[in-house]
Amino acid sequence: MSGFSVVNAAPARAEATIANGDWYPDIDPVRFRAEQRVLDAVTPERARQALVAGIISVNRDLQGWAAGWRSSGRAALADVPADEIDGESVLLQLYRRAVFTVAKAELVERYRDMDITGAGQRNADALDPSVGELRRDSLHAIRDMLGVGRTTVELI
Repeated sequence: MSGFSVVNAAPARAEATIANGDWYPDIDPVRFRAEQRVLDAVTPERARQALVAGIISVNRDLQGWAAGWRSSGRAALADVPADEIDGESVLLQLYRRAVFTVAKAELVERYRDMDITGAGQRNADALDPSVGELRRDSLHAIRDMLGVGRTTVELI
């Protein structure tokens, strides 16, 4: 007999895909939860709200870039020429990363609004750098899509 037992995991909660217009890819909340390690403590409604806010933010940041591709006849982001990694366009992967990381940052910030103990506050304070890192990751993904550098340096 082995030293452990297999327990059937609870089935993943069904969460409807978020339609994202004709040009950008739809967003799968289940994939978001898996890739960003978003626990079940985050309700589907709250996760969806954060994802929609992320979509709005990223789509706004890419508005001019996307308009250029649309005017050149590209019907969707998937049609924009790009390298592929793991069988998928790098641009699609970067877009999803941008949306997912900005949504995760919003969730981390919002879950700090609960009344917490002193020990919980210390743990929450440790989350601050991760919010900044998530927002940085989103910005890096967007800048990679735009084909611009990640750092701006000015001489004074």
